[in-house]
Amino acid sequence: MKKFYITTAIDYVNSLPHIGTAYEKITADCIARAKRILGYDVRFCMGTDEHSINVKKKAIEEGRDPQSFCDRMVPHFEEIWKKLSISYDDFIRTTEERHKISVRELFRRIDKAGDIFTADYKGWYCEGCESFIQEKDLVDGKCPNHMKEPSWIEEQNYFFKLSNYGDWLLEHIRKNPGFIRPESRKNEIVKLIEGGLEDISVSRSGFDWGIPFPGDNRHVVYVWFDAVINYISSLGFGSDDLTEFEQYWDNAEVCHIIGKDITRFHCVMWPAMLKSAGVKIPDSVFGHGFIYHRGEKMSKSLGNVVSPLDIVDRFGPDPLRFFLLREVVYGNDGDFTYDRFIDRYNSDLANDLGNLVSRTISMIHKYLGGKFTIPDSESSVLKKRSKVLIKQSKIDLKKDFPKLKDEWENCINEFQLSNACNETWDYIRKANRYIEQQAPWKLAKDPDKKDELIGILYDLASAICGISILLYPYMPSSCEKIWKAFGNKGSLSEFSFDMLGERCDISAPIGVEIENIGALFPRIEEEKTVAEETKKPDALEEKSDDEGIITFEDFLKLDIRIGTVKQAEKIEGSKKLLRLRIDDGMGGRQVIAGIAEHFEPEDLVGKQVAFVANLKPRKMMGEYSQGMVLA
Repeated sequence: MKKFYITTAIDYVNSLPHIGTAYEKITADCIARAKRILGYDVRFCMGTDEHSINVKKKAIEEGRDPQSFCDRMVPHFEEIWKKLSISYDDFIRTTEERHKISVRELFRRIDKAGDIFTADYKGWYCEGCESFIQEKDLVDGKCPNHMKEPSWIEEQNYFFKLSNYGDWLLEHIRKNPGFIRPESRKNEIVKLIEGGLEDISVSRSGFDWGIPFPGDNRHVVYVWFDAVINYISSLGFGSDDLTEFEQYWDNAEVCHIIGKDITRFHCVMWPAMLKSAGVKIPDSVFGHGFIYHRGEKMSKSLGNVVSPLDIVDRFGPDPLRFFLLREVVYGNDGDFTYDRFIDRYNSDLANDLGNLVSRTISMIHKYLGGKFTIPDSESSVLKKRSKVLIKQSKIDLKKDFPKLKDEWENCINEFQLSNACNETWDYIRKANRYIEQQAPWKLAKDPDKKDELIGILYDLASAICGISILLYPYMPSSCEKIWKAFGNKGSLSEFSFDMLGERCDISAPIGVEIENIGALFPRIEEEKTVAEETKKPDALEEKSDDEGIITFEDFLKLDIRIGTVKQAEKIEGSKKLLRLRIDDGMGGRQVIAGIAEHFEPEDLVGKQVAFVANLKPRKMMGEYSQGMVLA
């Protein structure tokens, strides 16, 4: 069985996670669950980074020693991840002895390779980033990430000869195009390396919170050198038992999921450390974007931090997971607002998926007594159904599912999480159209149409079972509920497509009672809803004679790109709008274009179009448009 090892960045414990932090864990969990469905033996690791200046400062504020502070905070992290249905296999803490053993062993190997030396360090250090910053990277004398002035440090440290590995890194990136994803992150790292790498300090003196530096207790191991080693300490690197390390590192596909702000540590320092130590390099590092709140980076000082528990405690974990995974093109930045969350919830979950499930189950109970009593899959009923589908509706849900599964698998393997969800949603819409076209409520009035009615409802039930599989990585709790409602045995957590055979034949169970589970996603109809809680009053602006005129600086803000139309279709109920799926080189996006009166959808597929990529997403005819085609 193929093995897949996936990790996330480990978190500082000086403050609780916000939605931006949760986004990383949710996306990694989605990938892990999807890979299990695709037949991989998956190991998923998360954890906490506890040897931090900021952690020690917070502990002192609370009158605690750092270790007891960490011991108090870690259960809160684990509780939040549990509430978000994160299915990790191991939770590593950098204060654990198994981690310290791995740090010492990796250091021993790097030192043996001749890549550790001592030197005086003079330079800027940002305590927020816990990293050294070159003067050329400062913005107005401040750290570009925290916009605070760094501290000037002069001390004798131990260094790692990172400068020795620039040429090797460039060659490794060239030979392994999937090593750094998405493409924009790879370009940033290549530019960084080509600018020249400097040796990096791997110790701190005069600081007692950390792992004692091997052979010199006057120093502690630099927190970033310490932290990245968690990925192999979780697997027992340096211990007497290397079974898991050999299985899930040496003989597995290894993937790190991290934020775009820490790519240089994971794509430059970490692989160089491993190369020096003679350890395999990870197969891929994916640097995701940030989640903003109303266009602003979340910050305690701005008072705009959104806790995932604010959403989960009110709506459950699945709507939040779904919103972040479908709304945000993986690799790009995203924006969370309650308005958009509620719109997406009502249109996609309540209207599309929720309606499909509740209507189908309701009709099975109303017209068939709550279960299918077809004797076997070769019965005349199912044969008749196939003829009806081809002749009347031109929608064959059963035939289309294997093709959908292949598209979904390709998207997952390319880390196109929103695209995989979009493909599934096209199938959900197709199933809803099928209901309208076949009108089972009319067939139910004609006794001679009973076999046809059974076939149509069975097709819908089978399609919903397939949908629950594909959406399980996105919404595990809800999909498990759907899966079991249709009488399927076992849990989706144990399911893989290998169980369906080469034909990928998804069929609902026969002869079992279908559970009436009611409304999975009741519409949110509260007055003004929680969206009003975070709205800011609009500033009063004086009108001028130049209203409507933009400056050249305004024009420069436009991000105009070229993309290829991969899919185009008309939107029901609109004469002017087309739904376009555009390959933009960043995982793809959906754009609604008012050009249906001028172009046929099939004529657009394969064409390249110019589009505005940074236009604020808007909703049209119940669909979100992530840009504007210039035509």
